[in-house]
Amino acid sequence: MKRLFDFGLALFATLILLIPLGLVAVLVKLTSVGSIVYWSDRVGRHNKIFKMPKFRTMRVDTPALATHLLSNPKQFLTPVGSFLRKSSLDELPQLWSIFKGDMSFVGPRPALFNQDDLVALRTQYGVDKVLPGLTGWAQINGRDELPIADKVKLDADYVVQQSFLLDLKILFLTFLTVGRGVGLTH
Repeated sequence: MKRLFDFGLALFATLILLIPLGLVAVLVKLTSVGSIVYWSDRVGRHNKIFKMPKFRTMRVDTPALATHLLSNPKQFLTPVGSFLRKSSLDELPQLWSIFKGDMSFVGPRPALFNQDDLVALRTQYGVDKVLPGLTGWAQINGRDELPIADKVKLDADYVVQQSFLLDLKILFLTFLTVGRGVGLTH
């Protein structure tokens, strides 16, 4: 049922968001050098690596690290990068990953391929057994502000408690959280 819901909602969202997707693509292209979409190596279900698309918010010479590990991440942002991140519009291409079945709308956010500490903790607590999500329990309970151990605890709680109603609650709360810009560090 979750896969059917994800596919249907991704299709609906894509149709509704066609114009904003196009506008963001044009903005990215007009304001910086490089591709419109950045394909990030991410850790998916059972720790398999997959390519996750995002609208590019960083310059092409940015090191492949989690943003919080960069000494001065703002120096790498494109002219529209900060706005895209604060509004979470950079996440919209992940609808593709939901269509493909690499991601769900709700689940733990996919780790970067080189976040070994996060991947190891998630594996230890069984979080690797579920599809990563566009949003998740940790995102509505702190987002980027949470230490890794706290994120993993929330991810593990989600794995144990997951249900269709909890997913709907997380989706609803995500819209409220993103709308207020809560928990963003960049």
